[in-house]
Amino acid sequence: MAQCLPFVIALGVLVIEVSPAHDLVTGPVLTTTPALAALTLGPVGTLAAAAVALAVSVITATVNEAWGTPLVTGNFLGLLVVSLAGVLLSRAVRRRRQSELDQIRRVALAAQEVVLRPFPERLGPVWAAGLCLTAEAEAQIGGDLYDAVQTRYGVRLIVGDVRGKGLSAVRAVAAVLGAFREASHYTADLQEVMDRCEAALRREAALPGAYPEQVLMEGFTTALMAQVPADHVVRLVNRGHPPPYLLHQGKALALMPSAPQPPLGLGDLVPGPPVTSESHPFLPGDRLLLYTDGVIEARDRDSRFFPLPETMERIPAATTPREYLDELHQALIRHTGGPLSDDVAMILIDRLA
Repeated sequence: MAQCLPFVIALGVLVIEVSPAHDLVTGPVLTTTPALAALTLGPVGTLAAAAVALAVSVITATVNEAWGTPLVTGNFLGLLVVSLAGVLLSRAVRRRRQSELDQIRRVALAAQEVVLRPFPERLGPVWAAGLCLTAEAEAQIGGDLYDAVQTRYGVRLIVGDVRGKGLSAVRAVAAVLGAFREASHYTADLQEVMDRCEAALRREAALPGAYPEQVLMEGFTTALMAQVPADHVVRLVNRGHPPPYLLHQGKALALMPSAPQPPLGLGDLVPGPPVTSESHPFLPGDRLLLYTDGVIEARDRDSRFFPLPETMERIPAATTPREYLDELHQALIRHTGGPLSDDVAMILIDRLA
């Protein structure tokens, strides 16, 4: 609405000048349009507003036969001065906003790199790769999380999605990942590791002033944990997260949980059956993809969702995990036809032996 205000003012002046109320002095009001445009429209928009104001001045001077009068001359001079000043001001405002946005992006990237550690390529019996992309909208820090650790119980992985963005989401991500990294090495039961993560999230939310009230009321985290032990299985614990896909002999199979469970933070509000880990075959040569909903909810211009399983089946099997995720990323960008509208995190592991 603010961006339209200069043009609305110009239109209002034109209506007044061609009406019986044309005796009103509207020149000073018309002169404000480039100044207002400089605050919201940038240099090009400021020039457009100045051009519209000039056109209105020409029309009103012609209709009212006022050419050559001191009032019209003063209006044109004032419009010229304010237009030049508006263009310079709009350039300065744009540079300052771009500088602030660049700084926010640098801080966001640094914070995310601290929380999300570099992903290891080899973990015990698996090759692995991870990818985390933050949506560009408003340059906010993402709420997706992922990690993988090698423990005496096998390789353990987590992928999750915190509701919301910004610093509140980063604090939640840090709490969940911290609990996962600690509990994974000392807790044999994968479900207990998930419980530790939920407890850490609750402790973080209970800190005075840690979260706005709406975040405490609505915040939750979907999470999926996987464990690859020495035998040829993968164990999963899913708390409200999209199911992983197992690529077996060229076919992508969704590993659906037998009983849906609420996300972390909603366990007390939405009680369900006792949560236990579920096992699925994971044979040498198989691939397992863990991902967040930013992948499957990405839409093209016709509002069609990204066809993840079909895309997985089309990527050549000879690719490495890193190359495979890069192919998925490019396919996702081609599908959306532009920047992603939501954060994306993916983990791909290959069973070696």
